[in-house]
Order: sequence, then C-alpha cells, then structure tokens
Amino acid sequence: MSDSSHSSIIESEEHTALRAAVAALGRRHGRGYDRETLWREAGKLGYLGVNLPEEYGGGGGGIAELSLVLEELGGAGCPLLMMIVSPAICGTVISRFGTDEQKRQWLPGLADGSLTMAFGITEPDAGSNSHRITTTARKDADDWVLTGRKVFISGVDIADATLIVGRTEDARTGSLKPCLFIVPRDTEGFHRSPIDMELQAVEKQFELVLDGVRLPAHALVGDEDAGLLQLFAGLNPERVMTAAFALGMGRYALDRAVEYAKTRQVWQEPIGAHQAIAHPLAQAHIELELARLMTRKAAHLYDAGDDTGAGEAANMAKYAAAEACVRAVDQAVHTLGGNGLTREYGLASLITAARVARIAPVSREMILNYVSHQSLGLPKSY
Repeated sequence: MSDSSHSSIIESEEHTALRAAVAALGRRHGRGYDRETLWREAGKLGYLGVNLPEEYGGGGGGIAELSLVLEELGGAGCPLLMMIVSPAICGTVISRFGTDEQKRQWLPGLADGSLTMAFGITEPDAGSNSHRITTTARKDADDWVLTGRKVFISGVDIADATLIVGRTEDARTGSLKPCLFIVPRDTEGFHRSPIDMELQAVEKQFELVLDGVRLPAHALVGDEDAGLLQLFAGLNPERVMTAAFALGMGRYALDRAVEYAKTRQVWQEPIGAHQAIAHPLAQAHIELELARLMTRKAAHLYDAGDDTGAGEAANMAKYAAAEACVRAVDQAVHTLGGNGLTREYGLASLITAARVARIAPVSREMILNYVSHQSLGLPKSY
C-alpha cells in the first residue's frame, strides 16, 4: 500500500487539502499576527464556519473540519482561541437546538466571522462541578430574569453576545436544571470586568455579573426541558477544539526546536545529531501524533451523532493533546537553551500558554475521574 493510500484512510483528500490551504493562510500571518485581521480573512475564506449548515452560509462540514482549521492556524503560530467558543460551542448549539429565528439571526454571522459569541459557564464557587452552578433564570410573565456570576469567560469584550448557562426550576420536581440563554453584550444588568491574568494572550478573560438581566422568551435556546443534552452538545466540541488548539501549539514549538537543532552547531555537527537532543524531540513528535489520532476519532464520533462515544473520546483527546503540548513546549524551550527564553524565538510565552490546555475547559484530574468511572466502571469518589 502506498503512503498516499495509507494516509487517505486516516484523513480524506478533502481534509488534507483543507489543512494545506489553512496552513498557507497561517504562514502568511505568522506568530506576530493581528487577531482581527486574521479573523476577518479566515471568515471571508469560509474557514470559521466550515462546521455550520450551508443554508446559513456555513461549509456544511463538522467539528472534524473546524478542528483542522484551528490546529493548522496554531501550527503556524497564530491560533484563534475564539474559534473554540463562537462557531464550535455556540454555533453548534444554535444549529442543533436553536429556533429558526435564532438560526437566521446568528448563524450567518458566526459563519463569516462578522458576529462573535462568547460562552459563559464557569462560576467562582462551582469550578469543574457544573451541578453547582448558581446562576438562576426565573420566569416573569413572558420574560426570563437571570441573576448570577461567571468567571474566566473569554472574549466577552469582542463578542456580540454571550451564551449563558443558567439553571431553571423544574415545575414538577422543584430541582434545578441547566438552560442556555443568548445575552446580547449591551443588555441592561449585564456587567463585565477584566481579570488581571499573568498569561498574556490576545483574547482577554472576564468576570461577568448578571444583575437581574431581563430577557425576552426567545432568548432561550432550545427546549427548556432538554437540560444536559443541549449543554453537552457544546461541551464535547469544546474539548475537541481545545485538543486541536493544544496540538497546533505543540507542533509550532516542536517545529521551531527541530529547525534550531538542525542548524545550531557548537562542536563539529549540529546539536540535533546528538541523541540527548534528538530522542526527546522524537518522543514529543510521537506523543503529538498519537493525540492527533484521538482528536480525529472524537471529531468523527461527534459528527456521526454518537454523543456518548464522542464524550469519552473528546475527553481523552483533550487530555492527551494537553499533555503532549506541555511536554513539546518544554522540550522545545530546553533545546534552544537560553535562546528559548528570548523574545526573538517566541517560545517562552508558550510555557504558560501550554498549561491552559491542562486546566481548561476541564482539568486533567476531572478527565481522569470521567474515564475511571465512565469508561472503566470504577466507583465515584465524589
């Protein structure tokens, strides 16, 4: 079997072509990219909405295609973090569960990048426990009134609206169930304040306060009783896309280190000729490739409609990609020695950035909890 035939089993010719086209776009912008310019160009070329329905201006593909776009931009040093949030989470939820009016209002703009939507789930006292979310939504005549707080919400300042996860009371049981609401940026009572992060990223993090935010009935996305089904329709793509984000970052760092190891000469031959340099780089490459395969599997399962299988694979992919990324970045910086800490080579900032994939959107420990009791059937400790 030829190499091309073998690779087509893993990835279609269309996906290979998409990778090449996006990689070319990424190389034109590079590490010193301007986020707004790249976002507009990627949207114009159809890359931001490649997963959204064609009837609303999207590419008609799925998370498999969107994750390739993010990975290749990251591999060129210019990842777009809001791709995880706007088209992947919010676009997916609206396209699957939104009303016809919501689809017409939001999907074309999310597809071409002219509209952006943030996603608000994390709370100060809930952490990884989504069951402890205290942002509540109560009915008042035909309106909804939201009250609560959110933290570490990306890109709220550049988003036209935020998809907020709140909880409503089940009239039959009295228990609280999750529901999703579209909150436009300038809605009265919807306040944001930036969080002072040590991590220097293009997209900023915010704390949100919803102080009696009044929304019309049509702000509710999907069925009031669908609950977790709608929530996880967005969270599984989030994990796949976070894996793609980490893969791109890891690949970028590894490529810089390999270039350096091929040309940096201290004695008679390039430092890459020494196994102490070569083997850790080879190991980083292997780990990234293995994580890449699980990411493709997770995307495939999700796009095929297997939400249960996708949940397991998406968590595994996110875990594997984050670990591979951290090790690849660490080894890349170590390969360059002192140069790895200079602005000229642009790797030192990735040391902090790489750890984000281990922490968000769910910690590696919570993924291990998921796999231990969901995949292996072990008893829960919490």
